[in-house]
Amino acid sequence: MTEPTSLRNIAIIAHVDHGKTTLVDCLLKQSGTFRENEETADRMMDSNDLERERGITILAKTTSVVWGDTRVNIVDTPGHADFGGEVERILNMVDGAIVLVDAAEGPMPQTKFVVSKALKVGLKPIVCVNKIDKPDSRPDYVINEVFDLFADLGADDEQLDFPILYGSAKNGWMSMDHEKPETDMAALFELVIKHVPEPRTEEGPFRMLATTISSDNFLGRILTGRITSGTIKPNQTVKVLSRDGELVEQGRVSKVLAFRGLGREPIEEGVAGDIVSLSGLTKANVADTFVDPSVSEPIQAQPIDPPTLSMTFRVNDSPLAGTEGKKVTSRLIWDRLVKEAEGNVALQVERSTEAEAFTVSGRGELQLAVLIETMRREGFELGVMRPKVVMKEDPDTGEKLEPIEEVVIDVDDEHTGVIVQKLQERKADMMEMKPSGAGRTRLVFHAPTRGLIGYQGELLSDTRGTAIMNRVFLEYAPYKGAIKGRHTGVLVSMEQGEAVAFALFNLEDRGPMMIHPGDKVYQGMIIGEHTRDNDLEVNVMKGKKLTNVRASGTDEAVRLTPPLQMTLERSLAYIAEDELVEVTPQSIRLRKIHLDPHERKKAAKAASA
Repeated sequence: MTEPTSLRNIAIIAHVDHGKTTLVDCLLKQSGTFRENEETADRMMDSNDLERERGITILAKTTSVVWGDTRVNIVDTPGHADFGGEVERILNMVDGAIVLVDAAEGPMPQTKFVVSKALKVGLKPIVCVNKIDKPDSRPDYVINEVFDLFADLGADDEQLDFPILYGSAKNGWMSMDHEKPETDMAALFELVIKHVPEPRTEEGPFRMLATTISSDNFLGRILTGRITSGTIKPNQTVKVLSRDGELVEQGRVSKVLAFRGLGREPIEEGVAGDIVSLSGLTKANVADTFVDPSVSEPIQAQPIDPPTLSMTFRVNDSPLAGTEGKKVTSRLIWDRLVKEAEGNVALQVERSTEAEAFTVSGRGELQLAVLIETMRREGFELGVMRPKVVMKEDPDTGEKLEPIEEVVIDVDDEHTGVIVQKLQERKADMMEMKPSGAGRTRLVFHAPTRGLIGYQGELLSDTRGTAIMNRVFLEYAPYKGAIKGRHTGVLVSMEQGEAVAFALFNLEDRGPMMIHPGDKVYQGMIIGEHTRDNDLEVNVMKGKKLTNVRASGTDEAVRLTPPLQMTLERSLAYIAEDELVEVTPQSIRLRKIHLDPHERKKAAKAASA
């Protein structure tokens, strides 16, 4: 096969669940990347276990396909704003973007977030209206919405004159006319080659900005980026410069890898404009510049939006510590968090004022929950405290500022009242309310991030699971005042041992349980929710008193109500300021920070004083 003569670099941008990864699957299959009889999985680019389970893209990934004599490098970006740090860097590697929009839902907040970044960088968008075969699709309305969105985001005339394609990634076709379906993706390939310019390159020696990092058991650190100028070969000596132009390290590149289909293959030479991965250096990081030894100026990296949410990770000090996980020391936890922050520029890690505790700041609850879940699967045990928002101070007035998010909720008409009421209690302002077709309404709010912590679960129970909520960071605004937290207290175990079914049965009128009979409990552990607003200490090991008097008839079997399923996200949202979540590879437990009841009373008095 002859080597392609021209090159295109594109990113695929879309909201969660609008079909990005399915579209990439189609492009890979139709470009001849696989043999006729080769077995392939769905959502091939979602290689991470958590991505497959949750059905979302968490890490940006690159692949490449060949169409005619052109090689097209495709970057599949995450749709969640929590993983926006990935997207912001990726956009520097590409020259065009496919904006994928659902034919029924239209552009959503996350689409808006990524598109605003793409337009700022000067990318020319191609709009693809996906899922055109949906019964409630409305392509003309969606195109008008996309045009209005681009105009609001300050697109120039050239960007507003975007080409449009219609199709169904699931069924493998794209067409210029939604009423004339095609049989393949040829229209999309042709449009990319015609509309997206060749990569911008500069004259001079080798320079490349590193945009993503990964590791390999054999090759060590692998950094990926687009070559801005010059060429790179294996065993070539390069310098690595930090953002400020300081020398990070100097060494030889052991391998130059290029994306070919789903894998990476070694190549003899990387040329300007191509996206390649380099291995062999030990200290280089994301946003560093790889240069020829004769160069002293780094390439300017795109600034990243600041984190809006922070969480304290601490060593697990419960009575059951070390019984389920292998990695329990503060040194191991710190090293793992530092490694995560190296590859993920949207995360910040620092040591806390508290002993053996660390503060991790990120974009949102989902991003931090994914990090905790990943660590848990690697064998870590840790205690995690309630998420807090990252406040700022106005430099001119000294006023306290807090992060505000734009929240878009699509819901059945009958449930709009309860949503408006609940979000007003959480200090949100309603900006828009309009019908979105098929008996549904779209509500748009500007709400403080503090008020949204833990609202997702409440929203689903209020709307019987019919609401879809999407949120994206908007701005910092003046502090909106106190927001009332959880309305109920909790049931706290007063003993250590194993829970008994008879005791749990007798406690059911106090509130719903969170544990099963036979679960290990300890003093200070939360075993259920109290129906009133105060905490209550209870004994879950109290068995039935046995006597030598024969009973007339047999005892009835104890029938328990199924306990609440406390997932990691639900637990993080549920806990109050004086509680934390104990995370181990096998269990998620809720507990009080101070296990001893006297210590708890002292801490509560000190807090109120």
